[in-house]
Amino acid sequence: MDSAKKTSKDSRPPVATNRKAFRDYFVLERIEVGVVLRGAEVKSIREGRFSLNEAFSRIDDGEAVLCDFHIQPYEHARADGYDPVRPKKLLLHRREIDRLIGETSVKGMALIPLKLYFHRGRVKVELGLCRGKHVGDKRETIRRRTAEREAERAIAARTRRK
Repeated sequence: MDSAKKTSKDSRPPVATNRKAFRDYFVLERIEVGVVLRGAEVKSIREGRFSLNEAFSRIDDGEAVLCDFHIQPYEHARADGYDPVRPKKLLLHRREIDRLIGETSVKGMALIPLKLYFHRGRVKVELGLCRGKHVGDKRETIRRRTAEREAERAIAARTRRK
């Protein structure tokens, strides 16, 4: 088998990444889920006409649901009766849903969409089981990132001088 044809899970380019989630939460676990979409919502996503920033997931009546995931109406489709922020059902196995119910019942835990991408023509969302960061945690993350950046610059400047 040709190695160029093999694609790893991480090599799929994301359509969108929720950078705000990485800033505000500690990601403890990642889960790939499918999304139930209607009509021309996939075409609208392909055009990049959606917002993942405010989106979150919860479990209602034994079903995983993606809430506040805004998909603008597709320009060339009928828009009558279209709700851009309707809750979208997520496709998970019953065992996964039961496990997530237990883990999200703990205070401070949430299901946050991290990435949106296409896999074999289907829209997939990478959900993260996350714990919220406190202000001190955010400051520490910024401090560590700044220190790493300065160290890399110092190393790069040192190697350029030689």
